[in-house]
Amino acid sequence: MPYSDPAKADLRRYLQEARDALLWKLEGLSEYDVRRPLTPTGTNLLGLVKHAAGVELGYLGDTFGRPSGEPLPWLAEGAEVNADMWAAPDETRAGIVGLYRRAWAHADATVEALPLDTTGTVPWWPADRAGLTLHHAVVRVIADTSRHAGHADILREQLDGATGERPGVTSLPSDDPAWWAAYRDRLERAAREAAGNGTTDDPGTRAAP
Repeated sequence: MPYSDPAKADLRRYLQEARDALLWKLEGLSEYDVRRPLTPTGTNLLGLVKHAAGVELGYLGDTFGRPSGEPLPWLAEGAEVNADMWAAPDETRAGIVGLYRRAWAHADATVEALPLDTTGTVPWWPADRAGLTLHHAVVRVIADTSRHAGHADILREQLDGATGERPGVTSLPSDDPAWWAAYRDRLERAAREAAGNGTTDDPGTRAAP
């Protein structure tokens, strides 16, 4: 959706880049790999997309009196804690990706329809500080989506070594595994030297003097 307002166009550009990056990290992976927990706190790729969809529908929909009508049972009162951060077996990848794309369209329509200084009310914030402008809300969603796109980038690299911001753009200085192995070894040596430990022991496990 092109915006006639240059300020809105800038905001939308950076939001869309983060959205696209987050979805791209799912491409080419198995059903298991997009769902599996990859950190001690359970962070997983499809869960990040599910969460991001709810964020957009909330901050750029409900907050400004523009509910989408999308059922989000994992965000309802009494729902399981953290249910928006992972996909249940009966929630399909196509269904979650489709929800996210519909959330984009709904959010973009809100931004196009309202001035950036429009004030909304965040239903899940404390009442005494629940107000914010549309501009604030869009910046908040950009920050949240970009943060999770970064999470997804690291998770994907752990899975199969794939990196990059978008297809064909890695922003990395080399694609040679040997170069990266040598680079990583150099960083490891530098870290140990800075920690005052030239051995192969993990500095983090040494007892304090």
